[in-house]
Amino acid sequence: MKRVHYIDNYLINPQHPVTVNLIGAGGTGSQVLTCLARLDTALRGLGHPGLFITVYDSDIVTEANIGRQLFSPSDIGLNKAQCLVTRMNNFFGNDWKAVPDIYPAALKDARRDNLANITITCTDNIKSRLDLWNILKAVPVSEYRSYETPLYWMDFGNTQDTGQVILGTVPKNIKQPASKLYETVESLKVITRYVKYAKVKEKDSGPSCSLAEALEKQDLFINSTLAQLGCNILWKMFRNGMIEHQGLYLNLSTLKMNPIPV
Repeated sequence: MKRVHYIDNYLINPQHPVTVNLIGAGGTGSQVLTCLARLDTALRGLGHPGLFITVYDSDIVTEANIGRQLFSPSDIGLNKAQCLVTRMNNFFGNDWKAVPDIYPAALKDARRDNLANITITCTDNIKSRLDLWNILKAVPVSEYRSYETPLYWMDFGNTQDTGQVILGTVPKNIKQPASKLYETVESLKVITRYVKYAKVKEKDSGPSCSLAEALEKQDLFINSTLAQLGCNILWKMFRNGMIEHQGLYLNLSTLKMNPIPV
């Protein structure tokens, strides 16, 4: 039997727009935000309340960001989160929120409005992922769902021309309906269960001084390709109510993509 994961029923028919935290608004995050805006528009066109996005990023736009990230020369010096959210709100007529700061590193520093139904990470360091998972797994999740109930965590990560997207469940189990057609899967492993980050040495190369230098670290289309493929998984979640794949591995050098079944 085919294995599938039915998404939490609360996301299918919520009483409010589904809350999404996007952490990181750089190479991948800027592309993901644009995809989320299109996803939100499509959902509302289908009668769903749509999405409410909060973007976290403390960085400012530099000249090296122009071209590879979705910023223009007139954006230089602006905070990335505020710049992108203002643009999306003006273009799509939304009222999404920008936080020009890093996401809280510990649960004691987080407030209710720091939590969301779906968390998406597009960061370039290991510690932020470990800190986030420590927060998410410590939040009590009851049967009663609300705008601050964390349900899913999607992580984007890449090297110069390879990358992966992993969607995992925050609660240990998401209740599944009875099915005679499929083998249902209650729990999806998050990125920190796929990769033992505690054993990986943090490697921070620092910001690039030019676009040419930035392209030596990350190829031009790796971020946008991952963003499209990852957000397609979210689209399938909402459109079909279930998914057969929770992520993928991508290699732009060989043009190969390997899906990760649930």
